[in-house]
Amino acid sequence: MHWADVIANNLIKKGNKHVLATGITPSGPIHVGNMREVITTDAIYKALIEKGAEPEFIYIADDYDHLRKLYPFLPDFFKKYIGIPICEIPCICGKHESYADHYLISFLDSLKKLGITPKVIRASEIYKNGNYNHSIQIALENVEKIKDIIENISKRKLPKNWIPFNVKCINCGKITETKPILYEFPNIEYKCNCGYEGSADIREGGSGKLPWRIDWPARWKMLGVTFEPFGKDLGTVGGARQTGEKIVKEIFNYSPPDYTVYEFILLKGKGAMHSSKGTALSSEEMLAMTPPEVLRFLIVKNQPNKHIVFDPGFGLLNLVDEYDQFERIFFGKEDIIKGMKDIEKIYELSQPYKIPNKIPFQIPYRHLVTIVQISKEWKDIKKILLRTKQIPENIGKFEEKNIKQRTKHVEYWLKFFAPNKLKFEIKNKLPNLKLLEKQKKIINALIDKLNSIEWDPNAIHKEIYAISEIENVSIKTTFTTLYQILLGQNEGPRAGYFISNLDRDFVMNRLKEAVK
Repeated sequence: MHWADVIANNLIKKGNKHVLATGITPSGPIHVGNMREVITTDAIYKALIEKGAEPEFIYIADDYDHLRKLYPFLPDFFKKYIGIPICEIPCICGKHESYADHYLISFLDSLKKLGITPKVIRASEIYKNGNYNHSIQIALENVEKIKDIIENISKRKLPKNWIPFNVKCINCGKITETKPILYEFPNIEYKCNCGYEGSADIREGGSGKLPWRIDWPARWKMLGVTFEPFGKDLGTVGGARQTGEKIVKEIFNYSPPDYTVYEFILLKGKGAMHSSKGTALSSEEMLAMTPPEVLRFLIVKNQPNKHIVFDPGFGLLNLVDEYDQFERIFFGKEDIIKGMKDIEKIYELSQPYKIPNKIPFQIPYRHLVTIVQISKEWKDIKKILLRTKQIPENIGKFEEKNIKQRTKHVEYWLKFFAPNKLKFEIKNKLPNLKLLEKQKKIINALIDKLNSIEWDPNAIHKEIYAISEIENVSIKTTFTTLYQILLGQNEGPRAGYFISNLDRDFVMNRLKEAVK
């Protein structure tokens, strides 16, 4: 049974109605690692619906969090905004209403492409609308209890005058620089490091913010959350989840929601993704290099508690190949391989919207990597695909649209992530080279044979090997010679497939020119 079904069944045992929550702070590019939380929740949401339950899926944009530091991707003048809620900081590009919106809007667009449609709740709005006011009052009435819980579980000492509320200074706008002096409901007197002294009325929405360890359990109660996944960093001994469970039960009188702990997605060669350190692959980048169903596939095929090492180089080709294989098995076009589990469920959960009625037309990424470097325009790429019978003459508009979109993904991947080893360029003119006699001999033999054989990958491949053996020339020398003549380099894509995608007359004329 797929892990999403297992979690859904456990939730249904406790009732038919559930609120599934996920939340991310849009303080920087929201990366594929963050996306694991959202796709995991969406998979469980879809499993619950399939079983007849009534789930609600909410996404909390933590845009009332403050800017924590000057991230590597920020200009120096943003240093002055450290400590200010990101919803109140100017947009980094000037095109959005705030710094938070700059990242949030593109993330929500990515969710739409992935077929994920949660109810979006902005933390800034529910703070400023006063939704948190009751929770803030309860927290301030239980300062010592909350302090004891946090200190006993986290094993860290809180300041003497600590209170579970960060006042926002009305002078500098920061929520990290104020120190409470006296609290008597409903006012908190405070001093700020900017030099301002004042008073905040907690009945006024947006007067400050609960610290994360109190904000999280307060949110569970306020929104009626029954399930929320979290990363392993929050689930450590003494972590926010452990303190949150005790706070929500003893302070807010609410049962903590069910959960699953998910492991991080590691970027090959760099470790865990961190936007703040500039070591991350954004969800926008991932969706630019691969279809949304492949990103969903990456997440849903792995147990949440299993870490994923993602390689945006050669690894991406393997990932798309694996997805295509699952698709062929799902539609009965290929036999299942021993050891493969939950194929139907994984494929179904990988689809952004609906499950196709028939198998989509597949052109392997590896093939497209070669073709899009031969021809740049879709009309020319289509001609190659038609000439080489990789697509039928009567291909439908939907299938053509899918293949065309795949070429766009491949072009983006080649530009930004592909290993240099896979890149090449067809030379318009014969490169300046001096062939040895044995190289000329092998090319002359190829000229005689290639004119008469069927122009397909297998036939070309076999002829290259056969002639190399007859002429007693190493196959490596033959391949190198062909690449030098056509590409001006010593290596290239698989020769048979590569040459079959080129026009026969072009290849023959180039080879003849090379041995003149």
